[in-house]
Amino acid sequence: MKVETTVFLSLVLDLFAFTIPLPLFPRLIEWYTVRECADPSGFLSQTLQFVSNVRGFLYKADQHSKKWDVVLLGGIMGSVFSTLQFIVSPQIGALSDRYGRKRILLITMIGNIASAVVWIQSTSFASYMLSRVIGGLSEGNVQLAIAILSDVTTPENRSKALAHVGIAFAICFCIGPPVGAYFASRPLPPAFNTWGTELNVYAAPAILTLILLVLETLFLVVALPETRGTRMHIAAKDRAKVTADGPSSDLAGDLSLVTATVEQRIEILAALRRVHFLFLGVFSGIEFTLTFLTFDLFDWNNRQNGALIGSIGVISALIQGGYVRRAKNHSVISLPAMVRRGVSSCAIGLVLLAILPQLVATNMTTAVRLLQGAAVCLAFTSATVVNSLTSYASLQCDESVDKDTGKPTAEHPQLAKGKALGQFRSSGQLGRALGPLLACASYWSFGPSITYAVSAAAMLLLSFSMKTLTNPKWPSQG
Repeated sequence: MKVETTVFLSLVLDLFAFTIPLPLFPRLIEWYTVRECADPSGFLSQTLQFVSNVRGFLYKADQHSKKWDVVLLGGIMGSVFSTLQFIVSPQIGALSDRYGRKRILLITMIGNIASAVVWIQSTSFASYMLSRVIGGLSEGNVQLAIAILSDVTTPENRSKALAHVGIAFAICFCIGPPVGAYFASRPLPPAFNTWGTELNVYAAPAILTLILLVLETLFLVVALPETRGTRMHIAAKDRAKVTADGPSSDLAGDLSLVTATVEQRIEILAALRRVHFLFLGVFSGIEFTLTFLTFDLFDWNNRQNGALIGSIGVISALIQGGYVRRAKNHSVISLPAMVRRGVSSCAIGLVLLAILPQLVATNMTTAVRLLQGAAVCLAFTSATVVNSLTSYASLQCDESVDKDTGKPTAEHPQLAKGKALGQFRSSGQLGRALGPLLACASYWSFGPSITYAVSAAAMLLLSFSMKTLTNPKWPSQG
């Protein structure tokens, strides 16, 4: 089996497990709230009391729904996982450079399995947060998958190979949330209650998550080879094509990265990390509040939220397969342009979400249509931005090539694939850590319309700021 196929199938299993609980957060917090409200000294009660006191100090109780407390608490939950990812991602990448991709990936899988086991038994909010902490410290599948694909591909086909990561995300967002919502509504078989041990209210989707992670681990043990140290040589005929056709050729656009200086690569990676952080800081916050928006304004249940997230996944998968992978000129010029299109689409979707709350009371049908339109825009964003940014970042990590022999020379320490891509992912995870918390706090303080309007403005500013990335000036391009 090809390495690309192995990585894709393992990502499908991993992201399937990751997306299962996404539509469950609002109702899960609500369950813990009802369960632990009688214990004023409990972790959840104290946290919610603090939130309620601040809300009561700033606003009149009859003007703001207590559901907003759940929204803010959800933001805290979302930030814990990503904060830990921000801390450990560079270390996971550096360890994979030193000890091998497969070995470190299997170690992280042990942590993921432990996280699912704790979730199954988490009958308190504190124990559930423990499962999130374990998962945040362990998750390394996506960044290591990107490093593995970078090991076994050339600059010319790198973007196409990494598009499989985005496709795996899209597929799993199609099936994971609806499946999670379905199993959340089904009681466990009687066999699970024979020991008399109480389990989490959503133990059924948690057990499914555990099964998927165990299967993924076994699959990786059998099918994944070690790829660290793989060197992809650039064929002499391709180098000759660049020389003959000049810098305007598609191939030259990609190979110019191979001949760029170390300083230029480090500089562009730093710029990409900033863009990654700013984009995910806004996008992840909006992504996280979307199910709370439907919970707050429409009172949607798990099944309805699962259908919404699943529809975004379906559209994103179609865009990935029908547009992103077939887009021409996957080069240093086209990749940033693809990012800008996705960011602009996100801004349009956020404008629709900003208008939506004003119509809920008077025209529910139009409000739902606006939500659907926003979902399409966000699906396009999901299909394009992070995948293109990651492809562009991975191209900076290619080893330098000797101009006489065409063979790769030693990598600069800052451009080692595992470490550099780990730092790139870490910047995005910092955005994911801050985004849900800030977005939920804004939603709670100022309401959804202002939150989404400000976010739309931020996305437009980010799109304009990326013009310098669209036309990088490499020496090989004149």
